Amino acid sequence: MVESPAKAKTIEKFLGRDYEVRASMGHIIDLPKKGLGVNTRKDFAPKYEIIEKKDKLIDELKAASKRADEVYLAPDPDREGEFIAWSLKNILELQNPHRAVFNEITKRAVQEAIRKPRQINEDLFNAQQARRVLDRLVGYKISPLLWRRIQSGTSAGRVQSVALRVICDREAEVRAFVAEEYWSIAATLSKQKHKDRFEAMLISRLKDVDAVGGDDPSIEGEEPAAVEASGANGSKPAKGNKGRIKISSQAEADAILKDLQGASYSVLKYDEREQRRQPPLPYTTSTLQQDASLRLYFKPKKTMSLAQQLYEGIELGERGQQGLITYMRTDSTRISDEAQVSVKAHIAQEYGDPYVGQGRVGKSKATTQDAHEAVRPTEVSFTPQIVKPYLSPDQFKLYNLIWRRFVASFMTSAVFDTVRADIVARQYVFRATGSNLKFPGFYAVWSREEDEKLLPKMQVNEPLDCHGLKPEQHFTQPPPRYSEASLIKELEERGIGRPSTYVPIISTIQDRGYVDQEQRRFVPTWLGETINEVMNKHFPEIVDTGFTADMERKLDDVEDGKRSWTEFLTTFYGNFKTTMEKAEAEMNRVQKPLEETDELCPDCGRSLVIRTGRFGRFISCSAFPDCRYRRSVVNKTGALCPQCGGDLVERKTRVKKRLFYGCVNYPTCNFAIWERPVPELCPDCGGLMVVPKGSQEPVCYKEVILVQRSAEDKPLQDGEKAPARTTRKRSTAGTASASTTTRRTTTRKKASVGVDGEEAAVVKKPVKRATASKRTTKTTAKASTRRTSGTTKKAATAVTKRTKTTR
Repeated sequence: MVESPAKAKTIEKFLGRDYEVRASMGHIIDLPKKGLGVNTRKDFAPKYEIIEKKDKLIDELKAASKRADEVYLAPDPDREGEFIAWSLKNILELQNPHRAVFNEITKRAVQEAIRKPRQINEDLFNAQQARRVLDRLVGYKISPLLWRRIQSGTSAGRVQSVALRVICDREAEVRAFVAEEYWSIAATLSKQKHKDRFEAMLISRLKDVDAVGGDDPSIEGEEPAAVEASGANGSKPAKGNKGRIKISSQAEADAILKDLQGASYSVLKYDEREQRRQPPLPYTTSTLQQDASLRLYFKPKKTMSLAQQLYEGIELGERGQQGLITYMRTDSTRISDEAQVSVKAHIAQEYGDPYVGQGRVGKSKATTQDAHEAVRPTEVSFTPQIVKPYLSPDQFKLYNLIWRRFVASFMTSAVFDTVRADIVARQYVFRATGSNLKFPGFYAVWSREEDEKLLPKMQVNEPLDCHGLKPEQHFTQPPPRYSEASLIKELEERGIGRPSTYVPIISTIQDRGYVDQEQRRFVPTWLGETINEVMNKHFPEIVDTGFTADMERKLDDVEDGKRSWTEFLTTFYGNFKTTMEKAEAEMNRVQKPLEETDELCPDCGRSLVIRTGRFGRFISCSAFPDCRYRRSVVNKTGALCPQCGGDLVERKTRVKKRLFYGCVNYPTCNFAIWERPVPELCPDCGGLMVVPKGSQEPVCYKEVILVQRSAEDKPLQDGEKAPARTTRKRSTAGTASASTTTRRTTTRKKASVGVDGEEAAVVKKPVKRATASKRTTKTTAKASTRRTSGTTKKAATAVTKRTKTTR
């Protein structure tokens, strides 16, 4: 028994005819949806209930287990998987089931797990049970209080509230930040009578140059997943370093430029050396989510969904069903000995022995579980090129990333020749740096983004030619707001959450409306900041990062058998209950202030305000409830609809909340597009210009987008239905007539409509309508018959029947 049908399909092919593999479809029991479901007076005993609509499945699993000689429980190899295994054992009344555990879904790993099963790990199960009960106590005690005091539908959680606090704290830093002006001066230089030029930056005065030291970025131990671009992300200049020159205004910059007029430039120091850059570590859950976000622009939720598909198995043609990666929820960088031998042999064969490295060993943190290997391909021989025909584009992108990262981690370091030249001009010192890739090492499979900057060979005291000085004004930047990647990195570094919880954390704070994303970075909403303020005031321990990290460590102790799960909960709940009672008495109701607008109500002439309801923000009259005028809030793009000339505004799809752009005159005009429109018109045809995804430059909508997209890809506005994806058949004229008439009617039930008068098999018999409806039906049939030349009587009858049915 496993969790998912996809996994069951893969494993069944590995085990042969003597085995039957069934899926539990995830959890089969859980705490009740209504009520606490935990008896706090009797050792926090949980009151589990069978999940709705799982009764039939449980009966089928119970019947199958009674027919079997032996039962193996094989959910995922983590706390949650152990809980599912325990649930199956108890609900199905299994006497002595085996627990099969494998880290990858390959024939070798699955058969080995069947040969060497174990018993259900009670400590692992208790750790999951303790986490579930702990989160239920926090969420179900605090959330109702927030509903009453702030807004219905709000919630608090042991980990989500801490993540929200991290975002709000960063926002406070951004708002408190005061930008400071600073200037840089660059000199364009060359060797005397040489055409090749290079740039050097002013770093210090001659008397302070020894204090500056080296400023080359660290080459050793680069970790690409943790690196974000600088500058726009809020990097600050290195002007605060000891010995560095500080230029705070244009006047100071002009004074330095004046001092340098007519100065001669010569080489003060020239340092040439070899440096090595180590390969990255294999992926953990956190670094995989970060890198997929930065390199592929995948949201963590999408990354984990794709990883789950690769883990459970893909049909590889003649090779059969195959799990392509190891278990994707891990915080360890450990690699098995067998996998190390395999990848080193592959590197030697494909790139040569000089590229074979020992493999990096990551430092284990105190919170590292180390129960599973790092995320890696199950077989290094399944190169991205081999599996590409069997994968979707997004599956391929993620697998390609995982495969290359794993192979790169066992290759040798990249070797650079680096050069640093200090150049003196009067009392000022400029510095130029350059590097040249001497041996690619792991860069043979791992992309390198930085550009090489080469410097000419120079000698100390060698005179140089100066071709100009360029002063440039800068302002210090505030610390960057968190992106999904950097928030996951921050949570991991603080010990908040575990590999399986990062995606739910980020999803929850967005779904609750606590944060918005602007340019892929989190900005707290009024509701988020209010929740954070209330939690900081009344539940300081719950939102304390140190306290939350300590809770995670104690849960790890429960998993290791060092602590009783009931003792852990008893210690927590005693203090929490006191805090809860105090908050009930002291927390005041919070009313959101109304946002005023410059508009007047068209009904009564009073001012309009922006309010927040169950479905988001809307504009209404300030005199409500006396005046009930209201409309939705729209963000105009400045572009006009090419169909009717109305404003194009931002909208979101109802289900997945995807952003698209539609005409403000909907439903009169249903024009809608995914790409962001711009106010400028096409210089060639005067039509609409849009910015495609992944691009910065606007393009003509008429010439590019309409050619590349089918009608089914058009975003649907509220009330619109997706176009039916039907298979068109060329038949008689009667068939064409029937098809035309049917499309003009509105169907309420899905039906399989035949051709040449064949009735739909699943449509309910129509109820008789009024005389007017009959006349309309007959008119439609006659009109359809007239429009189609050569229509047979049989085809006309089919039209009438189907039109009545759909009506």
